[in-house]
Amino acid sequence: QVQLVESGGGLVQAGGSLRLSCAASGRTISGYAMGWFRQAPGKEREFVAAISWSGGNTIYADSVKGRFTISRDNAKNTVYLQMNSLKPEDTAVYYCAVDRQRWGTRSSSSYDYWGQGTQVTVSS
Repeated sequence: QVQLVESGGGLVQAGGSLRLSCAASGRTISGYAMGWFRQAPGKEREFVAAISWSGGNTIYADSVKGRFTISRDNAKNTVYLQMNSLKPEDTAVYYCAVDRQRWGTRSSSSYDYWGQGTQVTVSS
């Protein structure tokens, strides 16, 4: 079992930045890809970014490409999401998850463990 705890969310003005963290416990995540997803009110959960087990490969949703950066520190069992140039449409609850694959995928069905989420609100 892996427990994931997200942190770093909050209220920020459009154009601002936030850095989300996802701390894992219970088991090392170093052998697994990790992903970030988000869910806005009334919408389905959507893929944001994923990173391979080594950190050498990353993929992003088109809506965040060039603004968000996913990274990981396997020594700390932690994954990060740096979010810059935030827009009101980025407002959502952000979740991190453990992918059963090693390379990172966009499909939520590939992810076994999920955190409880952290709220990000971007005001205009």
